[in-house]
Amino acid sequence: MKTKVKNKRKVVNKLNDLTAKEWIPETVSVFVQKGLGRGHKDAQIEREHPAPFSFQDVGRLISFFTKRGSIVLDPFCGVASTLKACAVLGRNGYGIELVTKYLELSRKRLNNEVPEELLKQTTQKLILGDSRKVISRFHDDFFDFIVTSPPYWNILHKIDHKAKQERVNNGLDIKYSNNKRDIGNIQSYEDFLNELSGFFNNCSRILKPEKYMCIIVSDFRNKADYYMFHGDLANKISTDLFTLKGITILFQKFKRIFPYGYPYSYVPNIHHQYILIFQRNK
Repeated sequence: MKTKVKNKRKVVNKLNDLTAKEWIPETVSVFVQKGLGRGHKDAQIEREHPAPFSFQDVGRLISFFTKRGSIVLDPFCGVASTLKACAVLGRNGYGIELVTKYLELSRKRLNNEVPEELLKQTTQKLILGDSRKVISRFHDDFFDFIVTSPPYWNILHKIDHKAKQERVNNGLDIKYSNNKRDIGNIQSYEDFLNELSGFFNNCSRILKPEKYMCIIVSDFRNKADYYMFHGDLANKISTDLFTLKGITILFQKFKRIFPYGYPYSYVPNIHHQYILIFQRNK
């Protein structure tokens, strides 16, 4: 008597192009930051921005949360780390940037650091303007993924050991801008938090249902106070619109250490960021 062999159902990966083996390490809740190194020729434009993040780190998120040909938005584009990663990985990127200088550096970076054949295979669109207004131009359910690192309030206005040694002494910017529309220039932390969370809630309209949004932030100190920015922001984003699916720690292994507080009190060297991972509800 012959026994019937059940046909195995083929597993269809609807989220990304990774194999099961490639998928597993991307779900570990701690990433170690990657970078080209400050002396690398392709790291010089990135250093012009006061708070850049590595295109390799954002590339990990893009690889996991999208497929080739997907459309990705970075609403606080900076110097186009996200768009560079999109071009390298075969995704189409949109970046919104308020500051003309950084938008021009973004164009220069894409042209200088991404091979021409890769740029021709995808669309990388840079938009100058206030992201709070620009997102109204996009159709509903337009993007497959949103990923960004927004301003951390006005914390860059404070000049500490790090700012003096790494930026002031090298003639580099220490804050985003003096623009009144810059969210990073809002004086009140509560006002800043409400404005930023309101913006991300509005992003639900342009993100496809059940797609993901990753927000890369850090906690910070302001004088004697410690702000749990990642928790405050996560709690402000509407649970009617998004579900918080998890938090990944991004360990900034290569940051320099400074003698904060010595020899009087404990002051931490903050060497990690939080990646808040949200999924848009149906």
